[in-house]
Amino acid sequence: MQLSHLCEVILYVEDMSAQVRFYRDVLGLRLTHPPGIDDFSDQYWVTFDTGSCTLALHGGGHRRIGEDSPKIVFLTEDLAASRSLLVSRGVAISAPRSPAPGHAVCDGKDPEGNPFSIEARSAVGG
Repeated sequence: MQLSHLCEVILYVEDMSAQVRFYRDVLGLRLTHPPGIDDFSDQYWVTFDTGSCTLALHGGGHRRIGEDSPKIVFLTEDLAASRSLLVSRGVAISAPRSPAPGHAVCDGKDPEGNPFSIEARSAVGG
């Protein structure tokens, strides 16, 4: 198993518009998704370029401790092999799911209950 790098941090947010304004306008991060819109109030997935890692804002957060915690996501080339190795090491990790085309994800928690995911990405449409 090789986790190549931290690729994403997901923040669960309650007020998407306010959070976009903060990260884009106050901190100056470059918005990468969705392109070409001004009203973010009905968006559930907004991403920013932070260099080698993506900051993703995920709508639907309610400030619930433990449920809306930030999630760290590690990239892997072989999701099945990585999941298998983690299971053999005693990690409870979900079956793969596909939240978006070209993305396969398994979710787990560290020993203190902090959420993490391992993710494999493939080219889409191409």
